[in-house]
Amino acid sequence: MIYLDNSATTKQYDEVTEAMLRFMKQDFGNPSALYQLGIDAEKAIKNARGQVLDAAGPGGNRDVVFTSGGTEADNMAIFGAVESLKRQGNRIVTTEVEHPAVLECCSRLEKEGFEVVRVGVDRQCRLNMEQLENAINDRTILVTMMHVNNEVGTIMPVDKVREIMKHKGAPGLFHCDAVQSFGKLPLPGDADLISLSGHKIHGPKGSGALIISKGKTAAGRNINIPAYIVGGGQESGRRSGTENVPAIIGLGTAAEMSSREDADSFRALRERLAEGLKEKIEDIEINTPMDESCPSVLSISFRGTRGEVLLHTLEQDEIFVSTGSACSSNKKGQSHVLMAMGLKDKEIEGTLRFSLGRFNTEEDIDTAIEKTAEAVKRFRRLGSFR
Repeated sequence: MIYLDNSATTKQYDEVTEAMLRFMKQDFGNPSALYQLGIDAEKAIKNARGQVLDAAGPGGNRDVVFTSGGTEADNMAIFGAVESLKRQGNRIVTTEVEHPAVLECCSRLEKEGFEVVRVGVDRQCRLNMEQLENAINDRTILVTMMHVNNEVGTIMPVDKVREIMKHKGAPGLFHCDAVQSFGKLPLPGDADLISLSGHKIHGPKGSGALIISKGKTAAGRNINIPAYIVGGGQESGRRSGTENVPAIIGLGTAAEMSSREDADSFRALRERLAEGLKEKIEDIEINTPMDESCPSVLSISFRGTRGEVLLHTLEQDEIFVSTGSACSSNKKGQSHVLMAMGLKDKEIEGTLRFSLGRFNTEEDIDTAIEKTAEAVKRFRRLGSFR
């Protein structure tokens, strides 16, 4: 099996599975319990917080709130920020190419009367900086922007956001969805809120975290995110409910291991894949900006084909990739990201996303090149495109 859909999910490290099993079979105590079994679980959670923060890199004094995944972390950040600052303004700034976990939150808030501004992108998903600067004003209570686009891998200008907010007198918070960049790139040290997910870094599904700065907003106000789930007061009162200890331990272990990964190895494999496909297949378009993107993601449009057919053809050879519309809910099933980038319908229909992980090898890449070239040529030869 050759698995090249690591932006969707990843295979767990064996070390992650072993660590989780220990807290299922042996150290299974409730971390709120006063006896040693519970104390040991509490200590393990504390250690996992440190592992996550260390992997996230420099960023001042910060808290970690463990969640059920990146989606919950996004929801906690967005709804919490708006609830905290709704008296300071009503504008929310985001982009047209965010993950649905962000876009749907913004749409709900828009229906509640908040003003949502969605900033556009160019042909390779690079953000329109003029639009961003014009969108942020002194009524902006939240800017929410992904670090790396999940479909094409473009790195967003997250290092510019706080500076613009401060210059414009925005009273709000900056939330960064770092689900796709965590463990692969240095995270923005000046983001107020950062969302993470475990299963994108060879950790367990159902695990995630929200990193919350203990500093001040761009306007100098203390950062205060209200409780997202109330009850027993776990997670410093921000997310009640008995902690999922095995998942938290798994996330911490994966974070520590992923922080040791070498981005150059991903970059070399991706370069090999891109060059091999360009050499063997005519009339393709690389949608990923190779010099401004996460090194593990490659989006390519194969003109005169249909991505879904290519996907299932490759699946027959046990090669797993995704189409550009994997997370889309648009009426035609087309990717909202590729649409925002200005791709034509037939280009979108012929798009595949290859995303690399820790276990991929040069042999995997070479086989994927050969089999993809065969699938594309067979499709074009049959003239099946409609």
